[in-house]
Amino acid sequence: MTPERIDAHPTHRHGEFKLRPGKPFPFGATPAPGGGINFSIFSSHATSCSLVLFDKGAPAPKAEIPFPDEFRIGNVYSMVVFDLDYENLEYGYRMDGPHNFQQGHWFDKTKILLDPYAKVIGGRDVWGAEPDWNNIYQHRGRVAFDDFDWEGDRPLEIPPEDQIIYELHVRSFTRDPSSGIKESHRGTFAGLRDKIPYLKALGINAVELMPIYEFDEFENSRPNPETGELLLNYWGYSTVGFFAPKAGYAATGKLGMQVDELKALVKELHKNGIEVILDVVFNHTAEGNERGPTISFRGVDNKTYYMLTPEGYYFNFSGTGNTLNCNNPIVRGMVLDCLRYWAAEYHIDGFRFDLAAILGRDPWGAPLANPPLLESLAFDPILAKCKLIAEAWDAGGLYQVGSFPAFGRWAEWNGKYRDSLRKFLKGDGSAGDAAQRLQGSPDLYAASGRAPATSINFITCHDGFTLMDLVSYNGKHNEANGENNNDGSNDNDSWNCGWEGPTDNPAIQSLRRRQIKNAAALLLVSQGVPMILMGDEMGRTQQGNNNTYCHDNALNWLDWTLAERESGLLEFFRHCIAFRRAHPVLRNPYHFQNRDYVGSGYPDISWHGVKAWDADWSSGHLLAFLLCGAHAKGGTVRDDFIYVAMNLHWQAHWFELPQLPPEKSWFVFANTGADPSSWDPGSEPRLENQQGILLGERSVVILVGR
Repeated sequence: MTPERIDAHPTHRHGEFKLRPGKPFPFGATPAPGGGINFSIFSSHATSCSLVLFDKGAPAPKAEIPFPDEFRIGNVYSMVVFDLDYENLEYGYRMDGPHNFQQGHWFDKTKILLDPYAKVIGGRDVWGAEPDWNNIYQHRGRVAFDDFDWEGDRPLEIPPEDQIIYELHVRSFTRDPSSGIKESHRGTFAGLRDKIPYLKALGINAVELMPIYEFDEFENSRPNPETGELLLNYWGYSTVGFFAPKAGYAATGKLGMQVDELKALVKELHKNGIEVILDVVFNHTAEGNERGPTISFRGVDNKTYYMLTPEGYYFNFSGTGNTLNCNNPIVRGMVLDCLRYWAAEYHIDGFRFDLAAILGRDPWGAPLANPPLLESLAFDPILAKCKLIAEAWDAGGLYQVGSFPAFGRWAEWNGKYRDSLRKFLKGDGSAGDAAQRLQGSPDLYAASGRAPATSINFITCHDGFTLMDLVSYNGKHNEANGENNNDGSNDNDSWNCGWEGPTDNPAIQSLRRRQIKNAAALLLVSQGVPMILMGDEMGRTQQGNNNTYCHDNALNWLDWTLAERESGLLEFFRHCIAFRRAHPVLRNPYHFQNRDYVGSGYPDISWHGVKAWDADWSSGHLLAFLLCGAHAKGGTVRDDFIYVAMNLHWQAHWFELPQLPPEKSWFVFANTGADPSSWDPGSEPRLENQQGILLGERSVVILVGR
């Protein structure tokens, strides 16, 4: 008899159920030889554990099977249960142990707990469906069987410097009826799949999806005190289960097919040359503080999973009530298991870590010099080709942009790029600071040997104003959140161009669109990795709300009629994206050396002002730079010359052009102060005056020399 046959043989019984000792690894519920399911869960402080089985959707358990003592190995309870109807099965755990707040223990055998390793979670299968509040078991594990046909798909492994990221919210992207897709697909993975042709035509090659792990949209839901509208946990930065895709984001979620629907989306994106980056939230969970619900981790092993004060309270470096104890070896193992699972089973290309500075804190909150979790992720063999992107700050005040423990692997959301470019665009920034950001922030990354692609450059993201609102509002307008406009950032570096909010004034409208084009132009000629916020390319507005975390309505939904109404903006974005992809000199893997190291007669980058070769660093309004294409990709490929002139002053200025080699001429790719304002790469018209160009007020010009 083979070892597999021996493993498949039941050795115990509990009522009608046949059992045998299980395998401690992997954790979770997995198919076992002989038609059984292996259930395995860790708890270092529980005194006993029972497996609780439900028929799918049933309000009460159909059976509870205690783990025999001989089924426990170390601190892991594991057993195989045979002859289960897994397609109609849901499960949880009941654990007993000490209940002592000051010692950090919250065991309560009256509660049925969600498996922290559940690969599919049932109970909330349709977005926005009112929960049965009388049913206290809202989240239940289901068994995932991997029978998806990937048809040879694998992660794309696009070089980081070649990425152009598009950040989007799965529901918001297609929920609006104007999306033009069938109603059952709106707001789902299937809906996003329907819109892949749009993304491909835009030219981006990576989507960064706001949280798609299972979360509860009704967490902390409440009526707006003024309008009565129900406010939800819409963004999803409050994880219930780290291994399970959100059923409410799947058109087939009510059928339990969310796993296959998400995999089909990833496969189709890959077919179209688009990578998938997941926004992951390992800094806290949906269980909140001492007054929050017990869903999973708290009841399984509170003291292991959370950072606790000596008095037993939760540290709150996340700003949401609790903080995961990520540098505990058990929690670190869970994070690694989770990311390996998404990379291997879903072919995910990369991860963006929300409030990642928390991941580098010790159990008492102090920053670690060499955080074990960040090091483990950086050197993990399965994650070796995955992009790892840190939001390098947290709600506890730790700000690590430029100093995040990178181990040669981590990129960063560059908040300093956002702040510098916003100030520069509205005319009160520093030319010197802007120059650092435009060339990949060498002041932050070069000395430590980190490449320009370390910098994820963005001017807007989900958290804050959209690009249209950045040029339409001087202050936030968050009254719809029901918090008296006290939530959201007050430090926006925005400018309304002379009028707060919507206006019919054509001069202000023109200036706003020119400022948006200026922002897009500078973002897409910057060294590093550009990230575009969903809808910015067509002027999406949130009506001045810079914290739309709680709105399942038009404040968040993308209005697809904007694509036609703002066709000029959309065309400009498409042209700038195509221009970046056409010119490798804009996507260097190495920092500029400010010298000619290939013998072209020009340095790799040079800085200019209204006079060629003479930058005025005292000005916060006028700046230009020249890239020599002979130095593209460190001199390994040849490209054209590219000249970018920026006039963020309120008056027009004449810019003298640097002279090209005799056989070359300047051609105009973009002039945000002109109409048309951009051309398809390769079709640019020749500049009439090769000696200089007049830049209108608050405008950017991009020339190509060939």
